[in-house]
Amino acid sequence: QVQLVESGGGLVQAGDSLRLSCAASGRTFSSYKMGWFRQAPGKEREFVAAIRWSAGTSYYADSVKGRFTISRDNAKNTVYLQMNSLKPEDTAVYYCASQTLPLPPRYDYWGQGTQVTVSS
Repeated sequence: QVQLVESGGGLVQAGDSLRLSCAASGRTFSSYKMGWFRQAPGKEREFVAAIRWSAGTSYYADSVKGRFTISRDNAKNTVYLQMNSLKPEDTAVYYCASQTLPLPPRYDYWGQGTQVTVSS
């Protein structure tokens, strides 16, 4: 079993920065890709960013491209989401997730989420 624990959320003002962390644990942890998703009140969960664990290739939603950066520390089994120039519309619960294998392309494990609130 894999456990994902997010941290680093909080209340900030527009234009501020935050860094989210997602620590993975479990005796058999192995990941093909790690992703960040978010869900705002009344909205569906949406993709934010992802990174291939081995290759380091990263992917971003258009809404965060140029402002957010995803990275990982293989030795610590931790993935990060650096969020700069935050906007009120970035307010959401942020979840990290792990895709174990290339196929099927689905995220197998999810964290409990961390709240990010951006005030205007």
